Amino acid sequence: MVSRFRAEWRRIIFQSSRWDEKSFDVLLIVAISLSVLTVMLESIPTLGAELRGALYVVEWVITVLFTLEYVLRLYVSLKPLRYARSFFGVVDLLSILPTYLDLLIPGAHYLALLRVLRVLRIFRVLKLAKYVGESNVLIHAMRASARKIAVFIFAVVVLVLILGSLMYLIEGAEHGFSSIPKSVYWAIVTLTTVGYGDISPQTPMGQFFASIIMITGYGIIAVPTAIVTAEMTNPSPDDAAGELKELPCSSCGWKDHDHDAAYCKVCGERLS
Repeated sequence: MVSRFRAEWRRIIFQSSRWDEKSFDVLLIVAISLSVLTVMLESIPTLGAELRGALYVVEWVITVLFTLEYVLRLYVSLKPLRYARSFFGVVDLLSILPTYLDLLIPGAHYLALLRVLRVLRIFRVLKLAKYVGESNVLIHAMRASARKIAVFIFAVVVLVLILGSLMYLIEGAEHGFSSIPKSVYWAIVTLTTVGYGDISPQTPMGQFFASIIMITGYGIIAVPTAIVTAEMTNPSPDDAAGELKELPCSSCGWKDHDHDAAYCKVCGERLS
C-alpha cells in the first residue's frame, strides 16, 4: 500500500505526460506566481494594515504548502539525498527557508522571490526541450569567450586607472576630483555611459577629455557582445550533434538530457 502510494505520487510529481501530472505542475506554477506577487505587494510602504495582514497570511499558507510538497518530494524520491542536492532540490529548499528565517531575521522573507526559479519547470511541462537545447548553446558560447572577456575587462581596468589619474591631474580637488579613487569612479561611470552627474569636469580641457571617454565608451560596450556573438556562431560539436532525448530519470523524473548522456544531469541517477 505504501509502495503504491509512493510510486503513484512519484509519477505525478516527477513526470509530466499525463493530465494529472501536468495539472500538478500547472497548479504549482500558479502557486509560485501568487507567492511572488504576494511578496512584491508586501514591499509597498503605502499598503493598508488589513491588506498587509491578509498578504502575510497568504504567504504563510503558501509556505506551509510548499514545505509539505518538498517533504513529499523527498519521501517519494528513490534517492532523497540526490534529489536534495540537485538543482531543483536546492531551489525548492531555498523557496521555503526565507519565510521561516523571517521569524529570526526581519525582512528575510523578501528572499522568497527566489521561488520564481521554480517556474523553470514550465520548460518540462510545456515540452519546450528545444529551448533547453538553445540555452546549452548560450552557455557554451559564454564559456568559450570567458578568457577573451577576462582579458578585455583587465584592459578596461587599466584604462580607467589611467583615465582617472589624468582627470585628477586636470581637474583637481577644487572641481570634485578630490582623490584618484574618486576620479577612477568618475572614469568608470563615464566610460560605461551611465553618467550619474554627481561629479563633472569644469575646465575646457577636462570637458574635452570627458567627451573622448564617452565616445570611447560606446565602442567598448560593444566588444563583449561581439565576442559572445562570434562564439555563438561557432557551436560546439556536441551542440551540432545534439538533440535532447526525452528519457525520464527514474529518480527525479527529468527528461531533457543531452543526446549522449548516461546519467541524469539533475540528480546523477544512471539513465536506463
